Amino acid sequence: MPRKRLAFYFSIYIVIILSLLSSGINNPVHADAQGGGKQIYVIPIEDDIERGLEAFLSRTTSEAVEAGADHIIFEINTPGGSVEAANNIGTIIANLEIPTTSFIVSEAFSAGSYIALHTDNIYMTPRARMGASGVINSDGTAADKKAQSAWLKTMTSAAEAGGRDPLYAAAMADASIDLPELDAPEGEFLTLTPKEALEVGYAEGIVQDRTELLFELGLSNGTIIQTEPTLAENIARFITNPIVVPILLSLASLGLILELYSPGFGVPGSVGLLSLALFFYGHFVAGLAGMEAIIILILGIALLIAEFFVPGGILGILGIGAIIGSLFMSGANVGHMMTSVAIAFLVAVIASVILFRRIGLDKGIFRHVILKDRTTTELGYVSNQNRLDLIGMEGIAATGLRPSGVAIINNERIDVVTEGSFIHANTPIKVVKVEGVRVIVREL
Repeated sequence: MPRKRLAFYFSIYIVIILSLLSSGINNPVHADAQGGGKQIYVIPIEDDIERGLEAFLSRTTSEAVEAGADHIIFEINTPGGSVEAANNIGTIIANLEIPTTSFIVSEAFSAGSYIALHTDNIYMTPRARMGASGVINSDGTAADKKAQSAWLKTMTSAAEAGGRDPLYAAAMADASIDLPELDAPEGEFLTLTPKEALEVGYAEGIVQDRTELLFELGLSNGTIIQTEPTLAENIARFITNPIVVPILLSLASLGLILELYSPGFGVPGSVGLLSLALFFYGHFVAGLAGMEAIIILILGIALLIAEFFVPGGILGILGIGAIIGSLFMSGANVGHMMTSVAIAFLVAVIASVILFRRIGLDKGIFRHVILKDRTTTELGYVSNQNRLDLIGMEGIAATGLRPSGVAIINNERIDVVTEGSFIHANTPIKVVKVEGVRVIVREL
């Protein structure tokens, strides 16, 4: 199958997939009627906490409110994640008027413990743990003092709002706080076992499973409504992951650069466009990218295309600026987006250098915009007439040569120049040298 046809079908396939995703295959909700009239929504909080999870929780809690749910149980098993996403999720939970319970199945570390503190009740399985909530940068280093101080206040405020002792929340976020009564390792963030959480009032009970939890809450006879992320939300959670974003942008830049050196439109360009489309699709579903970012992206692409037809370079610079601007408008964190764009730019530069050295500008789209014809001497092109035939001829200076002027040689008026001396008009001269267009004469 020709490459152009393959690329065409591949692009159509991308459009169909994105259309299906945006249409939702939506809202997988499973109801388990157990004979009672109360509705209990069970919402999982799993894996990394990021803006995609925030979008999922915003949708499911809204559905619970609209359905008149009597209780919401958040089943937590997370190592933590984005502070910004955790703050937004905490706000969502705090604004709920429906009773809420955190059921820590395995671990609620970092931002997970912060989210749990916003619920009315906390229950843990015997193997669960919560805490270790220090602020860590994406590179694994500790955050600056300003960020740590702000997060410490955020943790203690969440504990106080739930009627819990803020000292233990502070120890979860500040490794310098020592609590010998809990036998916690000195110099480490506090992590609570189920028994310790029960002792300090950070848990209402220890249960084996959801069935026992429902019994403790007096909801055994209720109707369980199990919510799950949609396919679109799962994709959004994956794409908005801080590790995936730079990879996706690097694939987009690499694919588009390779396409510039490929004849026609093929697989590299399709992969680049797909990566860019997935980036904006995931961030759009997560609520990070609005229509204004999409419009600016389309405008930037249009300016880049126009650059191939309008000389000057200004449209190309504006187009690149618009595309980068749309990326920053869609990012959850300016600093992380700046790092991701820098990585993608570095990948593009390295790919461009390698391709230029190995392929040059003889293939791809450059063959349409780069003039390859040359007017060489071998092809019969000369920049001026070479008058070597004048060497040795004599004539008369028609004008004063100061040192240039006009001489009459063999009845032909010729522009000449002396060796440096002044020669009066009507003085006999002789051509001694020809250098390109310069005819050099000397007084006889």
